[in-house]
Amino acid sequence: MPAQPLDTRRLEQKIGYQFADRGLLIRALTHSSAISPGKRIEHSYQRLEFLGDRVLGLVVAETLYAKFPQSREGELARALNSVVRKESCAAVAHDMGMGELVQMDKSEIANGGRTKPSVLADVCEAVIGAIYLDGGLDPAAAFIRRSFAAHLDATRNLRSDAKTMLQEWAQRRGLPVPQYEEVSRTGPDHSPVFLMAVHIAGHQSMQASGPSKKLAEQSVAEQFLRREGVLKQDV
Repeated sequence: MPAQPLDTRRLEQKIGYQFADRGLLIRALTHSSAISPGKRIEHSYQRLEFLGDRVLGLVVAETLYAKFPQSREGELARALNSVVRKESCAAVAHDMGMGELVQMDKSEIANGGRTKPSVLADVCEAVIGAIYLDGGLDPAAAFIRRSFAAHLDATRNLRSDAKTMLQEWAQRRGLPVPQYEEVSRTGPDHSPVFLMAVHIAGHQSMQASGPSKKLAEQSVAEQFLRREGVLKQDV
């Protein structure tokens, strides 16, 4: 264990969770270099990091599952990977000042160990594991949803574009590839408005407009998917 008592109260305030067993949090902040080789498994953050990584993945997966009811497995997997990656974990640890409290030997500190992204990411996951062991899934999930909120919000841009979704929808039904047609172009050259139509055999055509052909095609594909119930209608 660390040679000097470690005051974790300020960090607990930032985390939003008070530990019943503060020793778990201290272990989550203890690098293997601060522990003698024979005790590293028991007293460093390595095992907590392993556990926290799995808890993080579960909570983020559940959050994305609820947040994107229309998204397919591949889309959810891409969003999950964008949130639970090491860079996100390191950013969370940095924002909460976890690095300042990491216990490690003097040579690691001299080499900038407390600011290394890999160390910060490991510590973040270890802290999640410590919260889970101390209080269960609910406080761990609350911490994750709060501290990773910005990363979770960014996933709203990860859904496949509407044209790709419409093409895949048609293919699953054995239908021809959607055909897009320029119906009209109005407005001045510097600010045109394109009216595009999409045609799929056996289905009523749909029209929508946009400031470019590409955006109008995306808009009409999205409207088609909403009409067919693939995407939810806007409230």
